[in-house]
Amino acid sequence: MDIKLTSHGAAREVTGTCHELNIGGQRILLDCGLFQGRREESRDKNATFSFKPKEDIDAVILSHAHADHVGRMPLLCKRGYEGAIFSTYATQDLAEVMLLDSAYIQEKDEEFHVRHLKSSMLPSAGPLYTQQDATDVMRLFVGKNYHEPFQVIPGVRCEFLEAGHILGSAMLLLTIDVGGKTVRIGFTGDVGRSTLPIIRDPEAMPQVDYLICESTYGDRAHDDISTARGKLKDIIVKTAARGGKVLIPAFSLERTQEIIYDLHILWDAKEIPAIPIIIDSPLATKVTDIFQRHPECYDEDMYERFLKNAKTPFKFSLVNYTESVDESKELNGRPGPMIIMAGSGMCEAGRIRHHLRNELSDPRNSFVAVGFMAENTLGRRILDPDIQNVKIFDETISKKAEILYINAYSGHADKNDLDALIQSQKSLKGLFLVHGEEHAMFALAERTESAMPVQITLPERGKEYGIM
Repeated sequence: MDIKLTSHGAAREVTGTCHELNIGGQRILLDCGLFQGRREESRDKNATFSFKPKEDIDAVILSHAHADHVGRMPLLCKRGYEGAIFSTYATQDLAEVMLLDSAYIQEKDEEFHVRHLKSSMLPSAGPLYTQQDATDVMRLFVGKNYHEPFQVIPGVRCEFLEAGHILGSAMLLLTIDVGGKTVRIGFTGDVGRSTLPIIRDPEAMPQVDYLICESTYGDRAHDDISTARGKLKDIIVKTAARGGKVLIPAFSLERTQEIIYDLHILWDAKEIPAIPIIIDSPLATKVTDIFQRHPECYDEDMYERFLKNAKTPFKFSLVNYTESVDESKELNGRPGPMIIMAGSGMCEAGRIRHHLRNELSDPRNSFVAVGFMAENTLGRRILDPDIQNVKIFDETISKKAEILYINAYSGHADKNDLDALIQSQKSLKGLFLVHGEEHAMFALAERTESAMPVQITLPERGKEYGIM
């Protein structure tokens, strides 16, 4: 019986994770996420599957609930997929609100384009999927605990391991009985970092024969996470002194909660001024509620600082969660200083784009990136020092706000973490590097080749590779 791997997304790029294992003709998807980047190109890639969801796919396993890993699940279901979708319980809860929000944004963006953009710029069709599609896909989810082995298809078992990336994130350990032999395949999903706040640290990956590994930061190291809070404090104090607004594009899932956690600690220590902290994201509000329902994912520091004292880290006197569009619009007329956090993390959707259109040209303000910005996203263009102006809603906006990046908050393993993970595999036969830009992948591959004898593959999108 043959085992083959095809990467339908996150192949020499960061977004659109979707990897297929073909095991003797039975086909399993590992994640099914949205592509992000150039809008027309991403839309075309998102709308097209290189397989028939109804006829070809037998099961889906999800690593975590970020949009670039789960964002096309409603479309998969809309196109006819009717099998099981396995995930951790926290991922199941998070996916429900993430997918509904994604559908809502697509519907509203479509309405905006129809009303405001020239006819030549209009998309050729409606949204990829609707809120009803997002609701429909949830009936296929099957929640599992960490370390609870389960059968995916006959002859294939899976176990979820703590990935330490976001709430509910998991690495996948697949055990496959084939031709009288047992083959173990690991899939990292997005593996996190040790000592991140709130959630548990990543577990060690058991020994596997083949590893499908992310490589987002395969060519660079992060600043120590212990420096992040101090850098955030300095930015807030400096911006507040000039009466400006601190604009933080943050993923509503995990990064927003991490920043609120640190702001709470800074405020308790009276290290930041008493200025409004606005969480301008209904999704972040819903996600935060889910965080509070899953204490089984928390680390010891979360317990010691907050839970044992019956305190919640996500609510304190300075914080206000907006709900309505009117509340969001009202922020544009309010003078600083204040802190505004809004999604999305790469500035490709959501309310952050409206705030950037209104505030990015004001030199009193600060734009603070706290996570990875993929190629061709608005966030990457804002960070690029060689780009002076950016297009937002078809308007040219001058970048006069202070542009800053705190890379210590990254939820991805860096080059040192990835080296340790891969080199811990003492009998690894094959390594597949995915979810990374080519410069990061090649750097990680080169270091690995120097350290251990293993066949390394950088899959190309849509190309099939034999595992055995």
